[in-house]
Amino acid sequence: MVTAGKIFRLREEMGLKAIAARLKDLREEEAHPVEGGEVGLLTEVSDLSLSAEDLKGIFSQDKVIEIYQRGKFVQQVKTRETPFLFSSYRGHVLLTILERKFQANNIANQLSKALFITSGQIAEAKISPETLKAFHEGNPEDTKVIFFDEVDMPNINKLSLYGSGLIDTSLYNEYCSRGKIWYMVFKSKKYGYIVGVTRNAIVTIFNNVSRDEFTSYVKSEVFPLLSL
Repeated sequence: MVTAGKIFRLREEMGLKAIAARLKDLREEEAHPVEGGEVGLLTEVSDLSLSAEDLKGIFSQDKVIEIYQRGKFVQQVKTRETPFLFSSYRGHVLLTILERKFQANNIANQLSKALFITSGQIAEAKISPETLKAFHEGNPEDTKVIFFDEVDMPNINKLSLYGSGLIDTSLYNEYCSRGKIWYMVFKSKKYGYIVGVTRNAIVTIFNNVSRDEFTSYVKSEVFPLLSL
């Protein structure tokens, strides 16, 4: 089972205790029209747990979906629960949301509104292409896939290389001179996981891991790559 998440950073200073205080009462209900009336859709934060370095919790949100049932479409309320983790790291507060890109961005904006009244105060974390290049060249035998973007060849948006020993190929050197590393898949020496990482700090672990194992890996091996 693949587990994905995205890392964000707070643009304004706020301690974990203050974040916990503002999120503990987050519970909003919105009326939504459905056939035959309306339902209340709930958005809330639950299961908050604060430690010296982390604040973890669950962001849950209802939405109306349609399912096919015995010859007709029926509207039902579905709740999506997403784990998140605020972490103190080198004087910064980082937010890891265990969800794919679109949903993670949406949740980050909603948490930003809860903490700072406005969206946009929780921003994407970044990894520089130079950092990804140095990471690959420090562990070349463990890299499986590299994608390059910002390619200067006309009508070519991205380039990719697959396989071990890429660092010794002329294509690798040429692609590095023509573009920037955007995405890498590699094997973690410490954990043994197969991991994909992008420059905008989307992390995918292709092994079967728990939520705690995912966040432990991210804190240990991805946080040090971030440009803070």
